[in-house]
Amino acid sequence: YPGGSIKDRIGLRMVEEAERDGVLKPGSVIIEPTSGNTGIGLAMAAAIRGYRCIIVLPEKMSREKVDVLRALGAEIVRTPTSARYDSPESHISVAFSLCREIPNAVILDQYRNPGNPLAHYDTTAEEILDQCGGHVDMVVMGAGTGGTATGVARKLKERLPNVQIVGVDPHGSELALDAEPNDPSVTMYEVEGIGYDFVPTVLDRSLVDKWYKCNDKDSFLMARKLIRQEGLLCGGSSGSAMSVAMVAAKSLTAGQKCVVVLPDGVRNYMTKFLSDSWMAERGFISLYSEMSTKHWWWNQTVRSLRLRIPLTVTPSVTCQDAVELMSREGIDQVPVVEESGAVIGMVSLGNLMSKILARRIDSTTPVSKAAYDQFRKVTLDTTLGMLSTMLEHGHFALVVAEQVQVATGASTTKEVVIGIVTNIDLLRFITKSAKSKSDTNINGDKTSD
Repeated sequence: YPGGSIKDRIGLRMVEEAERDGVLKPGSVIIEPTSGNTGIGLAMAAAIRGYRCIIVLPEKMSREKVDVLRALGAEIVRTPTSARYDSPESHISVAFSLCREIPNAVILDQYRNPGNPLAHYDTTAEEILDQCGGHVDMVVMGAGTGGTATGVARKLKERLPNVQIVGVDPHGSELALDAEPNDPSVTMYEVEGIGYDFVPTVLDRSLVDKWYKCNDKDSFLMARKLIRQEGLLCGGSSGSAMSVAMVAAKSLTAGQKCVVVLPDGVRNYMTKFLSDSWMAERGFISLYSEMSTKHWWWNQTVRSLRLRIPLTVTPSVTCQDAVELMSREGIDQVPVVEESGAVIGMVSLGNLMSKILARRIDSTTPVSKAAYDQFRKVTLDTTLGMLSTMLEHGHFALVVAEQVQVATGASTTKEVVIGIVTNIDLLRFITKSAKSKSDTNINGDKTSD
């Protein structure tokens, strides 16, 4: 796949069929809501065919996907990861809003386009049959739009009525039928390209014989294992599929064949699950124990930084007022906090500027409309070693604490902000404490003399 994923197939198929049907013509603008891979496939086709291309994708998607899309000439619009599919701020709603506003705009819509599953019915399924000598007993596939699972399953069940189709869906997603319940503690998942909070039209769940839920840790550890031990440079959702296959294939007997679809490569995740610090920050692996012996401050906690109480803004404050506050106080970011003290997001000078330039907001827009909720959080008990690892991937982290509010007959727990910690705060603590230790040693030497 020149674009790095199985979605190249549907990108080309949807463009060719739209041209054949007269939907796409010279001067058309392709707009697509996507988690990135379909966008790359469409952007490649658009670059070759000469179409303008606008890709709308959630903020959690990797920087590498954005860089590839921009290199292909696509315009990028980011949306909040937390927005449900039917929210005005979701990548789907924003894409359709842009389509109504931009002349000659067309959404090929991978979630409804029959070319999506047909691409896999005609090609992917045939390849599996060819490479397996015409027979396979089980196929394990992740589901995002559901095009791969639907297309492959439909063709294989026509040829092999007894084949078992296994679907893979992350905890926090709503695609799986008759699977274990979602983990209630999972509000978002890091793995990209599979799972949704709605069931796409192209997904025929009746074709899946059994669903399994997967989690981020197992997915990423398995993907790293496939890379390290098998030399397969695969993405995170490939780890999801393989981790499930290791369980599902136990029902097979010796000599039976199980195919696992690995839908994309590692290129789009170089700064994500390939990074030890990224994995450690999320608790997927342990930090190197030897670091604690190399750095005297490694096992100390955020509490020792003695951070000042942070400035915050309420959701109704305008973007202009927030910019003026940050400029006046010499800070780059500020938490958006409800009157109750609960944190709803962050705004920064950089993110406000980019949204204003993109005309997504103006100076009078409330900061609640511009805040992003994907930021790093620590507690007072987080070690400075963990903090330093987290700050390798961001300029700051929010220091939070749980607050229990008791009312008549009930109590609620909410997260409140008690500080903001930056690279500068950590560096200042290390250098100041190191100087103090040095002065103590010098004074001690003089005393001993």
